[in-house]
Amino acid sequence: MVASGRGWLGVKQSKARRQLALALALNVRAAGPGGGVADKPATAFPKFDLDKDVRTRKKKPPRYQVLLHNDDVNRRDYVVKVLLKIVPTLTMDDAVNIMNEAHINGMAAVIICGQEEAEEYCEGLRKNGLISTIEPVGPSD
Repeated sequence: MVASGRGWLGVKQSKARRQLALALALNVRAAGPGGGVADKPATAFPKFDLDKDVRTRKKKPPRYQVLLHNDDVNRRDYVVKVLLKIVPTLTMDDAVNIMNEAHINGMAAVIICGQEEAEEYCEGLRKNGLISTIEPVGPSD
């Protein structure tokens, strides 16, 4: 709107008509004498049913941890070499720490992954003479 009293087409408008047009443009409701209250603007986001979203969300597959158990047969350096060979994501420091934890505490977690992958790692460790098991880790969300 133009303050000169002319509308968007350049046609002269009365003061009452300009106020009405302005009120409609601002989406104002009269709340009695002295003014109005602007409506809450509509959001551009669609409404979501949060309960439905939770129900339809795909569940993640359960996670498993591969455990290395201490034994009195294999040398420490051999255990580190096998860990590095079977689990390629491990660093030398990781492998040494896992070996030490298994030696001191009797057992150490090697890696947490999906069940199929955990079974492959466990089998690889066993084929190289190490004692290994897998177990599920917490609830699958």
